[in-house]
Amino acid sequence: MALKATVFKAHVELADMDRHQYLNQSLTLARHPSETDGRLMVRLLAWCLYAEERLEFTKGLCADDEPELWLKNNAGEIELWIELGQPDEKRLKKACGRARQVVLFNYGERSAKVWWQQNQANLSRLDNLSVWSLSDEDFNALAELAGRNIKLQANIMDGQCLLSTESGSISVEPECRQKSQ
Repeated sequence: MALKATVFKAHVELADMDRHQYLNQSLTLARHPSETDGRLMVRLLAWCLYAEERLEFTKGLCADDEPELWLKNNAGEIELWIELGQPDEKRLKKACGRARQVVLFNYGERSAKVWWQQNQANLSRLDNLSVWSLSDEDFNALAELAGRNIKLQANIMDGQCLLSTESGSISVEPECRQKSQ
């Protein structure tokens, strides 16, 4: 018998001073049985850092041809494609061909560092790819904030994201490894 996804609800009050984006939005996230709380919260962090009303979570781990999040324009074209982890270089090249902007959030410090060393030269040729890296400390702190019903306040300023819930608050600042042009 296949395990079902666990549904998480998040109400996010976002104030992104860097992009002058202010949203108050309720989100539904499905956590795949193989997904950790940390990875789920990285998805939520990615949503906060690139938030727009049309930015949506996809089937993620359940669909090979979709990212974790995407933003489509009114014509159905993909404006923003957000990936997590350490995907295959071919997947990122394909995503860069399909979307105007592609963003990758790396986590798992040691393995992400090795992955970056192996892929940096080839990925640097992809002009519309940005790569961000999260420390293990930030990843673990994000996991601690996870809950089935989250009331999250996200304040972003100068690339630093302050996340607050009833269970605590953390400051996360992803490291930029590559910025799209």
